[in-house]
Amino acid sequence: MGMRQSPILKAISEGAHARAIGRPKDACPYPVRSPERKAWLEGYDGTPTEDGPDSPMADA
Repeated sequence: MGMRQSPILKAISEGAHARAIGRPKDACPYPVRSPERKAWLEGYDGTPTEDGPDSPMADA
């Protein structure tokens, strides 16, 4: 049984690899507003776009 990567996971891996080898962020090969482009950029940046930094906790 072959292990096949989903297109989104593949795009995330490609984005991370592009950053690791020094390619610019604008080298993303996917069309604007496509789910694959969003995933590629998430891989490049190392974080999902919906998962921003945690807000500081207010004193209780």
